Amino acid sequence: MAIAKVLGIETEYGISGGPDLEPIASSSIIVNAYAHQGRTRINWDFQGETPDLDARGLPGLTSFAPIIETHLANTVLTNGARLYVDHAHPEYSSPECRTPWEATLYDLAGEEVMRRALVIANESLAPEDAISLYKNNSDGKGNSYGTHENFLVSRDVDFSDIIRAMVPHFVSRQIIVGAGKVGAETDHALHGDPFFQLSQRAEFFEEVVGLETTLKRPIINTRDEPHSDAERFRRLHVIIGDANLSPYATFIKLGSTALLLAMLEDEGTERFPSPPRHPVHAVRAYSLDPSLHVVEICDDNKWRSAWDLQDQLWTAANDYVARRGGEAVAPEAEVSLILSQWREMLDGVRDDIRSVADRVDWVAKYRVVTGMQERYDLDPHDAKLRAIDLQYHDLVPQRSLARRVGLRTLQSDEEVREAVHNPPTDTRAYFRGQCVARYPEQIVAANWDSVVFDLGEGPLQRVPMMDPLRGTAALTEDLLKVCPTADDLLEALDR
Repeated sequence: MAIAKVLGIETEYGISGGPDLEPIASSSIIVNAYAHQGRTRINWDFQGETPDLDARGLPGLTSFAPIIETHLANTVLTNGARLYVDHAHPEYSSPECRTPWEATLYDLAGEEVMRRALVIANESLAPEDAISLYKNNSDGKGNSYGTHENFLVSRDVDFSDIIRAMVPHFVSRQIIVGAGKVGAETDHALHGDPFFQLSQRAEFFEEVVGLETTLKRPIINTRDEPHSDAERFRRLHVIIGDANLSPYATFIKLGSTALLLAMLEDEGTERFPSPPRHPVHAVRAYSLDPSLHVVEICDDNKWRSAWDLQDQLWTAANDYVARRGGEAVAPEAEVSLILSQWREMLDGVRDDIRSVADRVDWVAKYRVVTGMQERYDLDPHDAKLRAIDLQYHDLVPQRSLARRVGLRTLQSDEEVREAVHNPPTDTRAYFRGQCVARYPEQIVAANWDSVVFDLGEGPLQRVPMMDPLRGTAALTEDLLKVCPTADDLLEALDR
């Protein structure tokens, strides 16, 4: 039986400017500005971090796990999220969420956190040192940074089945959730001299399966770091997605993937379409084809376009929900919205892209870029078009083109503001966020599966949270209300 698809998004933001144009220092300024404004001194606890564990067993000789940079700015927010510097980028990792709708909300909250941090940071800098932030995935110079999704999956599912089932989805979903890109940056993509791509990230993927996230990027990442009870759960770490400005694209990116994972847990791989025989070539070729006509040979010797794969996946997911329901993913009304919007966006990109320009990022961007090119008779390689691409992702509302193209909203501004400060109520993020808000002076560190208290005397005390569905408001709200101090809380937990 499918388990609850607890999920979330980690977003590395593009950054420019700052003192001496040094991105690590500028990223630290952003993170520290927000942390100090929020009066939080709570550090990230790196105990239990295992980025080198490979779901396939021992990693190959050419596999290199990401380096954990424990010395960079890193803090925990009252909404249960993590805000930190990852390599040379400020990153917001959302709290664990119970549904795709909720995870989309907390991704939007991350945008607002970054906007507030940017304002605070630039107030302390000279005008010539001002920092800019972008919710995008590449710097135009051949460097890519990630927007990673995370999904709770049963440990009972064999990892080889995850590969077989999810490769068709991950290589093809860019036709509705790609963020769009002017031109190309890598040698193989530049060889084709494309004017426009569907995905910001597709050209940077080099392997089908692997442990790395920054070199030899794989379509299926094998990091076996569940941040929970490893005997019951695994965390599917998805690194192939784009950073979306359209809330509907984020919602469908999360919702479609969660539904397919639930279907895999319940029914195995039988209903999934055959994957392309050469997945890396397919993900790149599909991205280079805004017409959606490119087809790839699949393992069953049939040729399929990205649209064909998505159509088969939607049909399988729709049938699965009709037969079994989608409770593992979300309540019935939300599952219905996922399926209906997935279908509308899929049909729209094929039949009438204007009908989905308010939901599909690449379509919205493509219309702006081609409109500017035609209006001013610009060469396809004109730098102005790349500038428009970047401006689409600018976080400052007055400069952001994404704010001006009529993207459909999913949640209200008030809901986003609430999510900036308050955690989800139906995962362990509630307990983490409430502890950070209520007992900031007695918490020295926290991470996804524990909170570490310092009561002033005696050893540090760690409260483990190995089940993402415990620590909810239903289970801990009353307890927290009657515990004015951390001493009271730990004493009550001991009892």
